[in-house]
Amino acid sequence: MLLFFGFVLAGVVLQRLVELLVAVRNARYIRSKGGYEVGASHYKYIVLLHFLFFLSLIFEVVGRGSSMVLPSWWAIPFSLFLIAQGLRYWCIRSLGKRWNTRIFILPGEAPIKRGPYRFIRHPNYLVVSLELLLLPLTFAAVSTALTFSLLNAWLLLRIRIPLEEASVYDSHRES
Repeated sequence: MLLFFGFVLAGVVLQRLVELLVAVRNARYIRSKGGYEVGASHYKYIVLLHFLFFLSLIFEVVGRGSSMVLPSWWAIPFSLFLIAQGLRYWCIRSLGKRWNTRIFILPGEAPIKRGPYRFIRHPNYLVVSLELLLLPLTFAAVSTALTFSLLNAWLLLRIRIPLEEASVYDSHRES
């Protein structure tokens, strides 16, 4: 199990690092078009949450020592996790150069309503929520799954989504 865990963890961390590079590139593009960031003050808490999530996951899984065995039902959360990755890339592709890990406003541009954004306003947050639940459950790291799912829900529902709604959507309300 340790080899599988290491492989999956390395893949997810690499994915996040590549996404951060894409976000930096997209931020430069948005700024070059007159865009600006909102909510920068809370971004450090999102980064901290994800960093602590990975640490907690590692400690909970590796900390079991010789009892590190995949649960018999591991394929269910892992399959759902992989499906969530497909949704993640659909989100990124749908937003194109406007996708970011931060909240950017591009004056004069309406929110994108293609791809998964036709059906739900914040599909990428759904993906992140699923990941924080499903990845730890794959390895029976129940404490990490519950703790970080709840912390993420609080951060999204109390801070991030209200800020994004007010900044991005309120100025483009349909009459």
